[in-house]
Formats: sequence, structure tokens, C-alpha cells
Amino acid sequence: MKNFSSAAVAGSNKTVLVTGAAGFIGRHLCVHLASKGFRVRAAVRQLPAAAVAGASETVVTGEINADTVWAAALGGVDCVVHLAGRAHVMHERAAAPLTLYRQVNALGTRCLAQAAAKQGVKRFVFISSIKVNGETSGTPEGTRYFSEELPVAPQDPYAVSKWEGEQALLQVCHDCRMEPVVLRLPLVYGKGVRANFAQLVKLVKSGIPLPLAAVKNRRSMLYVENLCELIFLSLVHPRAAGQLFLLSDGKDLSTPELIRLIAAGLQVKAHLFPCPVFLLNCLAAMVRKQAAVERLTGSLCVNNQKSIALLGWKPRFSLKEGIRRTVEECMR
Repeated sequence: MKNFSSAAVAGSNKTVLVTGAAGFIGRHLCVHLASKGFRVRAAVRQLPAAAVAGASETVVTGEINADTVWAAALGGVDCVVHLAGRAHVMHERAAAPLTLYRQVNALGTRCLAQAAAKQGVKRFVFISSIKVNGETSGTPEGTRYFSEELPVAPQDPYAVSKWEGEQALLQVCHDCRMEPVVLRLPLVYGKGVRANFAQLVKLVKSGIPLPLAAVKNRRSMLYVENLCELIFLSLVHPRAAGQLFLLSDGKDLSTPELIRLIAAGLQVKAHLFPCPVFLLNCLAAMVRKQAAVERLTGSLCVNNQKSIALLGWKPRFSLKEGIRRTVEECMR
């Protein structure tokens, strides 16, 4: 099999539109694709404070929904990576959250896909979420791995909207020659990461004792640089066309193991003490933090073998190395 991952010229003379280019993943991806020979057009909702490194040009799209006008952004584009979307909100207060998520993640994706097909775009990579498969993949005693063959089980408005976005893309591509690729991601970490991973780093750095020593879960994660290489392969590899891939670094960690790796990177001691998981869940219910505790105590494991077998993808960075590099960046 041709080694596409090392073919830096694979993107030569091709223009790729990256939506959400000013975000955490988008900034890494634009640099990565530029290094592979792509001409990168960065699509942003409004001009970012700093230029998007790696992008040859930047286009402003405004809000993404069913009425977004994409024609100017798509002119001369060979392929699209659709990263932009309404992100998962932990403490959603909207009266009709599914409507809000659906407008961006489902109807907005359909609008972009239709415009891309009309402009003759050859391949469309949609970045989805492992939450489409479900919130948990079992207990430590009976952990199963999410894979492409398992039925979907989206359980919240965000996950439902991402599933609908996947289906919208496939429906559009069914009637044209544009090739879809769908990537479902677990927690992605790396330089510039925010949200849950960044909060955990802060907690470990603070030295506050954490009642998680008794947790025996398993969770998959994905280093952003490993993701960027897989997105590149999704754009250029002929066997990626029409495929769904579930991704991870290939090694799963318990929450205590993750905390100890973060502490090692920070050069501090991990302060952990045991507390029964059922008691943590009871306390979480009292303060309405069930979802946060579930992410720390539950298991969510991903089988990434399809991308390895079909595309020859191999994560360049181990999970341990990815965490070390991420924590080093957090300390700067």
C-alpha cells in the first residue's frame, strides 16, 4: 500500500476549505495541511484576533445555519473539512436546545454540503462526535469498545444533532459525485485545549486532593496531531471515500492514570484518595453534577482498528507522549 501519510506532495495544487479554522482543532489542522502541500482556505464566523497560521486566505461566513451563503467560500475548492459546529454545552439553559444544535450541526451541515456539491467539491470530511454512539461503553468489568458496526445511541441534543448532520451529508452525497468521510472523535487534547481537559490540568496543578483513587474506568482519547494526520489521509486516500471512522490514540486510561500522567508532566505529586464511586454519584446528584462525575468515573472506549487497516494510519504520538506535550504547553 502506498504510504500516503509520508507523501507531503499529496495535497499539491489542491485547495481545501476548513470551517471552524480559528478553533482549537482548526488552527492545528490548517498548519498540518499546509505542510502537506494543500492551499488552505480558512472559513471563520468572524475575523479572529490573530491570523490563522497555515491558511493562504481567510473567508468570513457569519453564522452557520440553513441559510448560510457558501458560494464565495467554495469557489475553486477541491475538498472540505467541516469542523465548525455548535459545541456541546455542559450547563445548557436554552428552552429548546435541540433546535439550536440542529440549526448549526444538522441544517448548517446540509446547507454546506449542498453548496459544496453544487460547486463540484470532490470530497467532504465531516467531524462528528463519539457521543453519537452513546455516553458510555460499559463498566470496567464489562467494557465494550464502540466501533463503526455498532448501532448509534445519541442521548442528548448535541449528539442527536451531530448524528443528523452525518445523515444530511450522506443524503446529499447519495445523489452526486462528492465523496463523504465521517470521523467520530472522543476527547481531543493538545496545545490550546480548553474545556474539560484544561480544567483537569488546573485541578491537578492546584494540589487539591481528588477523591478518584478508587475509580477503575477506561477512556479513549485522541491527540490533536494524530487527528490532523488522519484528517489528511481522509482527504487524499482513495479508500477513505464513503467511510465512517472512529478514532483514538489506541490506548485507554483510567482517570487516576490520566491524573498521574498530568501530574508527572507538571512535575507535581498527584493527590488522590479513594471514595466509593456510588457515593461520588450520590453527591453529584445532590449538586446536579452527574454528567461531570460520569465523565470522570465512566468508561468510553473506542476501537480505532478500521482506520489502521483501511488507511494504514498509525498514531504518530503515543497517548503518554501527547499528554506530556500538552501539559508542557499548559505550563508555558
